[in-house]
Amino acid sequence: MGFRTDAIHAGQEPDPTTGAVTVPIYQTSTYVQESIGRHKGFEYARTQNPTRMALEKNVAVLERGVAAYAFASGMAATTAITQLLLKQGDHAICSDNVYGGTFRLFDKIVRHYGIEFTYVNTSNLSDVMPAIRPNTRMVFNETPTNPIMSITDIRGVLAIAHQGGCRVVVDNTFMTPYFQLPLELGADIVIHSTTKYLNGHSDSVGGVVVLKRQDDAERLQFIQNAAGAILSPFDSWLVMRGIKTLPIRMEAHNSNGMAVANFLANKKEVEKIYYPGLPNHPGHELAKKQMSGFGGMIAIDLGSLDRARRFLERVRLCSLGESLGGVETLISHPATMTHASVPAEERQRLGITDGLVRLSVGIEDVEDLIADLEKAFGSL
Repeated sequence: MGFRTDAIHAGQEPDPTTGAVTVPIYQTSTYVQESIGRHKGFEYARTQNPTRMALEKNVAVLERGVAAYAFASGMAATTAITQLLLKQGDHAICSDNVYGGTFRLFDKIVRHYGIEFTYVNTSNLSDVMPAIRPNTRMVFNETPTNPIMSITDIRGVLAIAHQGGCRVVVDNTFMTPYFQLPLELGADIVIHSTTKYLNGHSDSVGGVVVLKRQDDAERLQFIQNAAGAILSPFDSWLVMRGIKTLPIRMEAHNSNGMAVANFLANKKEVEKIYYPGLPNHPGHELAKKQMSGFGGMIAIDLGSLDRARRFLERVRLCSLGESLGGVETLISHPATMTHASVPAEERQRLGITDGLVRLSVGIEDVEDLIADLEKAFGSL
């Protein structure tokens, strides 16, 4: 089936009781059993819920995985991956320009369980090979990265990682399976914050992990049930509803993103712009090879905290707020918001300056977005 057909139908057969086209919200905590050891495949809602299971099947089909498991947040999903792949004494490699919450989890929590992390620029393959150790078990990539939009060669990283016997995890939140399929490029595991583009309406928090290997899938299913950080039935339903329009939304995000990026690239007030769809982006050619679109995420450096503040205070249609991937345009200040947990000197090294502004370009009329941004530039 084609992507748009799968987005609407995969895992979402009509309800067997009523024939309802939309999968119902099974808002129950438990299920009646016929007798001891006799039930209809459902025992307890932490372990099985039909709404959540329909979403998981849908995402697994879209990402071309053997199975998927949904969690209460993107960070809960990332935590489950560490429980799947890492134990005391292990080593992991992570993209250095990773989402601040991922860095916080690895550095402030997981590291204290006797697991060591090395942060490297995974877009530079020559930095990845020297970081591999005999006890390296995971290479965790974001591509594009948040917020500098660096592009990692997924095939190149996995060739190095698999030589060392470790799994490759790709955070595919920015691109979604509509624009990028990491498992088909050879990755072992894909993760999403469903809060973002998969849901697409800024009304749900969640995460999902998609597995390529059956043994990983079976182990993660056990972890999901045992640790219990499951996605609720209602949130599962919201994400399924969002995915039905994912293809047309992503096309609109991509179209608007390119138009806004071209506008920003010609503004004298913008000292740097980060968008892989622009030909002068260092990862542009690689992005064209492993992605079928460039998406709606853009970052610009305005040169100072004061200029960034004045700019952010002047936008009206673009909403200042955390998160991304909704139908509305969100604009944020990474240094004080998404990446505040990253040490200041490290932020500077990565290019996450006090003047950096990140845009999640929505699907509004692009002329209105550009007009709003133009007015904000008048304050600089």
